[in-house]
Amino acid sequence: MKKFKYIFKNVVFPMFALFASTVAVAECTVPAWDTATSYARGDSVSYANHEWRAKRSTEGVVPGTHKPTWADRGECSGPVDPPPPPPSEMTPIQIFGVWHAGNHYADWTLERDMVEFDQANHWLIDRGDGNPSVNLVILSFLQPLDVLNLTNDATTVNGVPIGMTQDIVDYFGNEGIRVMMSIGGVTYVDFWNEALASDPVQLGLNAATIASEFGVGMEIDYEQSTDPDLVGLQMFVDAYRSVHPYDASGENPAARLTIDLAAGGRYLQDLNRYATINWLDNDNPVLDYANAMVHRSSGTPSHWQEHVEGKPTYNPVIPPKAPNRFTGGLYLKGNMANCTDFYASEQWEHAEYIQSVMPSGEGVTPGMLGYMFWAAETPSARKNYKPTVPPNTCEDGMGVASTVFDIAIPMEPLRQE
Repeated sequence: MKKFKYIFKNVVFPMFALFASTVAVAECTVPAWDTATSYARGDSVSYANHEWRAKRSTEGVVPGTHKPTWADRGECSGPVDPPPPPPSEMTPIQIFGVWHAGNHYADWTLERDMVEFDQANHWLIDRGDGNPSVNLVILSFLQPLDVLNLTNDATTVNGVPIGMTQDIVDYFGNEGIRVMMSIGGVTYVDFWNEALASDPVQLGLNAATIASEFGVGMEIDYEQSTDPDLVGLQMFVDAYRSVHPYDASGENPAARLTIDLAAGGRYLQDLNRYATINWLDNDNPVLDYANAMVHRSSGTPSHWQEHVEGKPTYNPVIPPKAPNRFTGGLYLKGNMANCTDFYASEQWEHAEYIQSVMPSGEGVTPGMLGYMFWAAETPSARKNYKPTVPPNTCEDGMGVASTVFDIAIPMEPLRQE
């Protein structure tokens, strides 16, 4: 049934639209777009019964998905373009995960009863057939100064919020889901700056200790938009890696160290540039990968393409990233299709790009690592925000996606090229 739906969406419907049209249009006279062909600025192609002109050098960017790359020159008639290959013939999605905000707006300062926690989150470990809906859960957030000071108070134990317990980690880990903890978030930017200014080495060592004790990885979410403390952050990374060296196999959960960057290349520019050059190079990787976060809306291929191509016109330039060094962020709410209806979802809409985007100066293999979703449970107090808890659970969106994309659980070693 799923394969039939894919064929209908990508083959039958476009053909129906072609033959149903009664408007006479000029015949397509330029070559059909090809995913493996490199195009120079000014080259013309036909795709989806339109003519397109390249605005820049490009390879692998589907016409119509990125306005800065292709200009639509109008409709033309001709043979229906062949459908894209089905997901099974594309690069597999390796990361399909959620940031988990808990039930108190991402501070995890409330203790959880595990029966209640399971009722709220069972869809994550059971998509309806006993298999998980995701292969990664990132518990968000640790407060940086609490990590540095290994704080013990009414809401924190040794630097970790009282809601982030070993029972919570094991709830997911026992089902084969990788678990990480995120340090920071936009609310804790000032705390990041204070901790880095005070003792970034001890901050890194303490984060590594917490990772060891819980059996989790760590994520850097440092959203300082201008003049971030890159010297301090480098010292943090060096200290963490002195305890948990980079591990391409992924066998040591605590060795998984990642960073959050913006949806595209225009925000968090200094951090993005530094991370791309110093930590995300396939020839000498320091961090495992980056997440292109959501902002006011979900990310899109046009945002992600900015990471693939870099920002060559910026001064100094931001180099391109290999597609295997980042994921794309999407929103997750209990009342949106990403949660409730896979075939109307953004993860389905963008699957072709995610699985086939070609490198543009860095990397060898096509396809990004996958998707991250913000967020499970209750990330926001905004009016009408629907948490992903009963009756608004996400088996029909996330669960179906995990089945269709054949997400590996547990997560396999990540592509390194």
